[in-house]
Amino acid sequence: MSKYICTTCGVQYPESDYAPKSCSICNEERQYVNPDGQEWTTLGEMKESGRYENSIVKEEEGLYSIKTTPQFGIGQTAYLVQKNGFNILWDCMTYLDGKTIEQIKELGGIDAIAMSHPHYYSTIAHWAETFDAPVYIHGDDKEWVMEPSERIEFWSGEQLELEAGITLHRLGGHFAGGAVLHWSGGKEGQGILLTGDIIQVVADQEWVSFMYSYPNLIPLPASKVADIACRVEPLSFDRVYNAFHKIVRENANEAVQRSAKRYIDALEGRLFNT
Repeated sequence: MSKYICTTCGVQYPESDYAPKSCSICNEERQYVNPDGQEWTTLGEMKESGRYENSIVKEEEGLYSIKTTPQFGIGQTAYLVQKNGFNILWDCMTYLDGKTIEQIKELGGIDAIAMSHPHYYSTIAHWAETFDAPVYIHGDDKEWVMEPSERIEFWSGEQLELEAGITLHRLGGHFAGGAVLHWSGGKEGQGILLTGDIIQVVADQEWVSFMYSYPNLIPLPASKVADIACRVEPLSFDRVYNAFHKIVRENANEAVQRSAKRYIDALEGRLFNT
């Protein structure tokens, strides 16, 4: 029996004799099935291939990025936040090997894992077991957990403080339980927001955007974008990191507010005339 992993989204399924017929995460309008057909692998096969490795890079004081090369699945970046000896892994990736485990242990291990949304659930159960850490997922996204685990804790409401100064905020939008992590002490006390795809830093990294589906270009309604901007406006943060290592380096809350206005103006026909 094996735990099969969808090669398109990188999400792992429970142990079974045969690969699932389809991936529930990909077979949905926010994601997509590989045009060449559904394909599966396992973590064991990935390790045996010798192709993959994780790089762990210090981004700034108390913040490390973790990324797999070559890209696998969606290709997201995870982040390790350190605060007074408490380490939080924000989002997750599929690949985990002995070298990565040792490097993370040298940084103090993982005390908690927090997820932004289902596209990055990857092998969270395996990471949680390896580091003996709880996983925090908003209960509104419970149906998208493909591999159940006793270590998953479904939280409810609009915010959850994991540690003093580190709080999860449910913003919805991309997914009903879509969450961001606010680290008030990040960037030397100016604050950092880790957003996954819930608030997406775009090519012009002084701006962000918001989508129901990024690969299929399905927008969010203006009312939801306004709600997201309103929810983060009271938070103190000067920098945003998204899931693809794009960064709004300064004046990030202002960037979110003016980006939301631009997005709404575009939807309602005030931004341009073509």
